[in-house]
Amino acid sequence: MSKNKKEKEEILKESAPCGEAGQECGCENPGQEGAQSPSECEALRQEVETLKAQVETDKDDYLRLRADFENFRRHSSEDRLKLISTASADLIKGMLPVLDDCERAMKMIAETRGEDDSALEGVKLIYTKLFEYLKSRGLALIEAKGQPFDTDKHEAVAQFPVQDEAEKGKVFDVAQNGYTLHGEIIRYAKVVVGI
Repeated sequence: MSKNKKEKEEILKESAPCGEAGQECGCENPGQEGAQSPSECEALRQEVETLKAQVETDKDDYLRLRADFENFRRHSSEDRLKLISTASADLIKGMLPVLDDCERAMKMIAETRGEDDSALEGVKLIYTKLFEYLKSRGLALIEAKGQPFDTDKHEAVAQFPVQDEAEKGKVFDVAQNGYTLHGEIIRYAKVVVGI
């Protein structure tokens, strides 16, 4: 047997209560050096059991605390992302009237000056740049014209009688475009529904 192994066994024998780790209980041999009375032996066993229970309790508390901390960290980062997304949503909502104004300007210029006017091209350029930027931030247009009326996406502002049966219950015209941001509706499309 190696020297290190012998030393470890000696340390275990000295630190273990009697009857454990290969140590003979001194209770049966009271004349032996280091002998302990049966009541001392039982007290040591109870103390070992108490300490083992305390270690298990402390380990359980530690694991629970660690899990709580991980949950806290995850929720904190989710809240931070939600805050950033909410702030950008407010900014994008504030830009929607500018998009509406550009659409109205393009429509008015096309009706009064014609499709080939340079002013129309300038407004289209501004509208396209702004919309593409907002689109890169998660904005999407709700397609409405010609689609079946859907109360989850559309807000009916008027009804219009149509001759074709296939057009009934569908969106006839769009009064104001609706938009989604990262899949969530931030403004419903205001539509005219065919009846």
